[in-house]
Amino acid sequence: MTMILYGIPNCDTVKKARRWLDDQDIAYRFHDFRKDGLDPGLLQRWIDVLGWEKLLNKAGTTFRKLPDDAKAGLDAASAKALMLDQPAMIRRPVVEQDDRVSVGFSADEWRARFAR
Repeated sequence: MTMILYGIPNCDTVKKARRWLDDQDIAYRFHDFRKDGLDPGLLQRWIDVLGWEKLLNKAGTTFRKLPDDAKAGLDAASAKALMLDQPAMIRRPVVEQDDRVSVGFSADEWRARFAR
């Protein structure tokens, strides 16, 4: 299965991850949340595997700009609705490969994960 890297192209972490993959000569397909959309079933799978708390980027500008009432009392359903409505609220990048899913980028972790 080809690796799929999900994110938005102007995100600094996504840029670092893509540059790292390119430098390591690792093939992947990039899926832009904004341009290519986000399937609700796919997001639910990520929530099931990783947990919505790990996926929702509360430190990001998009989340911080939300009204306080939208941030209060978050649960899996409300977090999923927020992420579907505004995919920029998803911590990035999300990577799928060989039925594994992960979120975030760390060169050290990726070096161990993708060692040939």
